[in-house]
Amino acid sequence: MDTRGRLLVGSIWIAVAGLMAMTLEPAVPSSAGEIGRLFVVVLALGLACVYLLDPWNIVSQQPFQ
Repeated sequence: MDTRGRLLVGSIWIAVAGLMAMTLEPAVPSSAGEIGRLFVVVLALGLACVYLLDPWNIVSQQPFQ
């Protein structure tokens, strides 16, 4: 994947994390739904880091081409 595509996908994951973060309450999560939302935010930020930073050349290796 080229740099432009990685930036686009990373930005989309950051937007998903931002939208999900807006639905969270400012207090400590107490229900299963809030814990699920927090998990989605953390997962989306992790995927954004993988696409934007590509720490182990996971995205740029293109093993299936």
